[in-house]
Amino acid sequence: AIMSSRKSDMDFFPLSVEFQEKLSAAGKIKGSRFMKREGRPSDWVVLSGRIIDRSIRPLFDDTMRNEIQVILTPLSIDGTAETQAVGLIAASTALAMSNIPWNGPIGGAVVGRKDGELILNPTDEMITEGDLDMIVAGSPEKLVMVEAGSTEIGDTEFVDAMKWGCKELQPVIDLIKQVQSEIGQEKVYPSADAEEATDMVAAKKKAEAFLASVADTMMFDSVKAGRKARVSMVTAIEEATSAHLLEQGIEEDIVKLVLKKVQYLVGAEITKRILEKDQRLDGRTLTEVRPLNIEVDLIPRVHGSAMFMRGDTQVLTTVTLGAPGDIQLLDDMMEDGLKRYMHHYSDAPFTYGETGWMRGPSRRAIGHGALAERAVEPMLPLEESFPYAIRTTSEVLGSNGSSSMASTCASTLSLMAAGVPLIKPVAGIAMGLASDLEGTGKWKVLTDLQDVEDGKGGMDFKIAGTVDGITAVQMDTKTQGLTWDIVEQAFAQSVVARRDILAQMKAVIAEPRAELSEYAPRIVTMKIDPEKIGDIIGPGGKTIKKLTADTGVTIDIEQDGRVLLTSNDADAMAEAVRQIESITKTVEAGEIYDGEVVRIEDFGAFVSLTPNKDGLVHVSEISWERTDKPSDVLKLGQKVKVKVKEIDNLGRVNLTMKELTEKPEGYVPPPPRPPRTGGDRNGGSRGPRKSFGGR
Repeated sequence: AIMSSRKSDMDFFPLSVEFQEKLSAAGKIKGSRFMKREGRPSDWVVLSGRIIDRSIRPLFDDTMRNEIQVILTPLSIDGTAETQAVGLIAASTALAMSNIPWNGPIGGAVVGRKDGELILNPTDEMITEGDLDMIVAGSPEKLVMVEAGSTEIGDTEFVDAMKWGCKELQPVIDLIKQVQSEIGQEKVYPSADAEEATDMVAAKKKAEAFLASVADTMMFDSVKAGRKARVSMVTAIEEATSAHLLEQGIEEDIVKLVLKKVQYLVGAEITKRILEKDQRLDGRTLTEVRPLNIEVDLIPRVHGSAMFMRGDTQVLTTVTLGAPGDIQLLDDMMEDGLKRYMHHYSDAPFTYGETGWMRGPSRRAIGHGALAERAVEPMLPLEESFPYAIRTTSEVLGSNGSSSMASTCASTLSLMAAGVPLIKPVAGIAMGLASDLEGTGKWKVLTDLQDVEDGKGGMDFKIAGTVDGITAVQMDTKTQGLTWDIVEQAFAQSVVARRDILAQMKAVIAEPRAELSEYAPRIVTMKIDPEKIGDIIGPGGKTIKKLTADTGVTIDIEQDGRVLLTSNDADAMAEAVRQIESITKTVEAGEIYDGEVVRIEDFGAFVSLTPNKDGLVHVSEISWERTDKPSDVLKLGQKVKVKVKEIDNLGRVNLTMKELTEKPEGYVPPPPRPPRTGGDRNGGSRGPRKSFGGR
């Protein structure tokens, strides 16, 4: 952890947390043949950095403007347990030991649950077998950050798990304090220019007094229901404040600096009004959700689509179903394996009413996408019953409060519209906070947080789940930590809001469609003997490549003998099924085949029965009449009907053609063929071997 010695010109706290990916720590080498060095950070690394950032950021003074950077470099990973909590503890320790002003330390831990029993810092295996994966940061008294996924855990049980996890942080906090007392540096508090600081403080106080005097007429005189109305309000307040300060003789440079604070002053006035009168700027009650607008099937060609609008937040989500082979392969520092469900969150500058650069997904977009993905994933059908790879893409058309929870709702709706048999619908809501915890101690929890309500003393507590329990939670705060009374109230209000949203979603689409979209591929699952997998693949993949090329069907084979065929063409699918059945069929005596002559010898002809199985029609089995040479009767490529006469103890298939025709009346078996003597070759003897001598 390091702090710049100079203040930045930014009007926000310039903190950056970098969680580096070091494959060597896990004993890995990058899979690419062309690039072996670590490159762009994986999603897991980005999410880890965000978790630690959200944990430590609230404990800095909000006036801090010196750049601070925290870099976490994993050196050794055993792969059995999560490393994010370890990184969080490392960051807390580094900041506590450094000269950087910070109101820590805090601890961090992973909490799991299996068979109803809470587990501290469980292994990955325990998390997989359990129903809770939670990371908490804070202290026994306060919660600073939580990120979690679960399988419909009840609200009370969920809060109890958070309390239990934070209670277990005390030994870690005590250890960090001990380290700090022994080797910690003296804190360095950046100082501002005395004259500038004095002028700024005086100007800011005048701005606060002016805003308080005009709040009733400029802010609360009418309901500001839409974002445009609130933006116009802030602009008008900035102009009025500027004119007032200039009239008071404040220098223009100081006025410009104060105007950068106006939005924060507006937020403080909004918080004050909520605490004193329960009055929100848009006229809602503290527990009221903004009006919803829900539609499905907006886009005709995709496999499923839905629009979820809550106030000015608008999200359009589409679903794409793919073959089992379309699943994502995970190969990063912590994860190996397969990812069947993918949710990608996509925003753009216009989403926020701004202009800007169009680049790849930001850290924020990756984080929001991962949260919505985590919320829906527990309700997906089992792979055995629905083997599709599933990708949802959320296009955020407007963002004004909790677009990640809107993406969760839109994902659920679009999946149901696509015919994905979700176990239960999932919805999410963001809870906010108006508080003066350091002063009067007052606080009020706000249902359905939006723009100007997310100021100092606030929180963004996202809670997603079904009608019966929680599937995902994420919280960050702009306080020094939340008391458990606040947490419990947030969960209590979220249950009511979530069930209300689910009811409105159900009114639009009550259950998953019975049929997939006509444009979605179909999957047929076949079960074969695992020992015959090699027959389908063929030498060097020759057989499966030809089968795929001939039919256009995508074929995926599992080690347990499941063969999954994916195609939009029913006829092509039927042909692929027929060919695979033919390839894997066990030939039995008495069966009749339409085969093709593939080889002719003097003693008989070889006939292809299946793509990987031939049989021999001995010359004596071609016809009831005597046949001297098979080539007199049969030609290569000729289609013939044959019957399996027997399969000998070596697995060789002997065929007959003549038994499929009527025996001629008065049939007399032909005399046996004379033995071969070898003609003029001395009875077949090759004679004495030539001597090469002299060697």
